[in-house]
Amino acid sequence: MSKTSIKARLAMIQAFANFMDNGSQSATVIFYEGLQPASPSVAADQNNALVTLTFPEPCIKETTATYVELHPTDTATVIKTGTATWARIYNGAGEVAADLTMGADITLANTNLVVGGTLSIQSIKLRP
Repeated sequence: MSKTSIKARLAMIQAFANFMDNGSQSATVIFYEGLQPASPSVAADQNNALVTLTFPEPCIKETTATYVELHPTDTATVIKTGTATWARIYNGAGEVAADLTMGADITLANTNLVVGGTLSIQSIKLRP
């Protein structure tokens, strides 16, 4: 696609956020250890799942001229000790919305997660 305007890119992000609210459940983000699949169409190895965080519905908190902000997630308990290397966002229907590479697309204060510990995301801003 050729270069698009900020307004058009924000519309795409808004549509993405609306896609996340599809389905009867709430959208989630799961943090994984190990190798990230080549694309969102490749199933994630559930043995590598470290923690699942859930968004409220609707997940959109605010749309501005430069980003769409999502509401914070719940606080969830880590189910396996490991180093989070990537995350996958699922919509409320369980469909993959996006894969995020740790450090490039998403950051955590500490990627070393310990079983029994807790994790939540306070701020997610999707920028065009």
